[in-house]
Amino acid sequence: MRVALVGFGWWGQHIARRLIANKDFELACVVEPMVSAHDAIRDLGLCPTSAFEDAFSYNIEGIILTSPNNQHDLQVEEAFDRGVHVFCEKPLSLSSKGARASVRKATEKNLVLGIGHERRFEPAIIALRQLLKQGELGTIMHTEMAFSHNKLIGLGADSWRTSKAMAPAAGMTQMGIHLTDLLISFFGKVKTVAAFVADRSLGWETGDVVAVQLEFEKGMTAQLQAILHTPHFLRTHVFGTDMWVEIRNATHPDTPGGKVTMECFKSIDSTNIKQFEWTDSVTANLVSWANACKGKEDYPYTHFELVHNIEVLEAIVKSADEKTLVKL
Repeated sequence: MRVALVGFGWWGQHIARRLIANKDFELACVVEPMVSAHDAIRDLGLCPTSAFEDAFSYNIEGIILTSPNNQHDLQVEEAFDRGVHVFCEKPLSLSSKGARASVRKATEKNLVLGIGHERRFEPAIIALRQLLKQGELGTIMHTEMAFSHNKLIGLGADSWRTSKAMAPAAGMTQMGIHLTDLLISFFGKVKTVAAFVADRSLGWETGDVVAVQLEFEKGMTAQLQAILHTPHFLRTHVFGTDMWVEIRNATHPDTPGGKVTMECFKSIDSTNIKQFEWTDSVTANLVSWANACKGKEDYPYTHFELVHNIEVLEAIVKSADEKTLVKL
C-alpha cells in the first residue's frame, strides 16, 4: 500500500521505521513542517516535504497521521475528500463533534478510518477477549487498568504534548485513551465518569497524573490510571465472579523484548500462568488497516467505538476540570 506519513516527531519516527521494514507498505513521502528534521528523514532513505497538501501529489492510497492532536479533524476531512484512506494516531479528535464528523465522512466516501490503538492486537489481550466472549470469567464485576511510563519527561515546556488544550487530562491522550478503547471494546457504552488530574513533578500545564472511575451501562465498573513520571507499568486486570485475569506487559509497545504475563485465577488450586513473547502490535494494526483498505478483511473497530472513546475523553476532561461526576 502506497502511503504518506504526516509528522516526524517521537511517534512518527517509530511509525516510519515500521513502515520501512514492512513489505506491505511503500512510504512515498513524509510530511514534516520543521525543515530542520528533513535531513533525518532523508537519512532513512525517505522523501521529506513540508506541506500537508504535498502528500497527495505522490499518488498515495492512504495517509497516516502522527501529527499534533488538534490537526486531526481537518486532516482527516481533507484526506477523505481526496479519496484517500486514513490511519489516525490517537486521539482521533479532541471533541466528540470532530470524531462524529470523521466517521460520517468515512461512511460517506466509503473509505477506511484506522486508529492507533494497537493494544487490541496483543496476543494476551486477544486471549482475554476470547475468555470474555466465552463467559469464562462469569459475571464481570470490575476492571483495573494502568498504563504509565517516563518516556516523555524530557519534553520542553513548549511541546504540544504538555499543553492542556492539545493533550488534556495529563496522560489521557498519551496512554489512558488506549485503556478506555479496550474497556469500550470489552463492555460497551460508559454511563458515568469521575476523574482526577494532578501535577506532581513535571510542572506541565496538563498535569502528570490522571485517575478515572467508570460505570458502564451493563453494570460493571472500572478504574484506570496513567502516570507520566514513573518507570514503565502496563497492567490489565479483569475480575469476574468465576475467575479473574491479570495481564502484565514488561515493555512498552514501541520497545521490543520482554515477556507479557497472563494469569487466570479461580482458586489457589486452579490457577494458570502463561507467558507471551513481545509482538509488534503497532505494525499488526497498520497491516490490518491496509488489508481493510484493500477489501481483504474487516477493520476491527466500529464507528461507535471510535466516537464513544472521544465522548469518554471529553467526560474525563470535564469531570477533572469541574470536580464532578459526569453522566454520558
